[in-house]
Amino acid sequence: MLFLVAALMLLGVVLGTVAHAPLTVTALVAVGIAVWLGIFAARERHSRRTSAN
Repeated sequence: MLFLVAALMLLGVVLGTVAHAPLTVTALVAVGIAVWLGIFAARERHSRRTSAN
């Protein structure tokens, strides 16, 4: 949870940079973050299902 808070705080700093980055770079970073969050969600779901049994 603290990692998420730190990431959101860094978002405020990086947001200014995103405004000046090319659209392709911004899109690639957004896709990377989406994939990372998807993997995290899948791992969490899997760990909750296996620990419940």
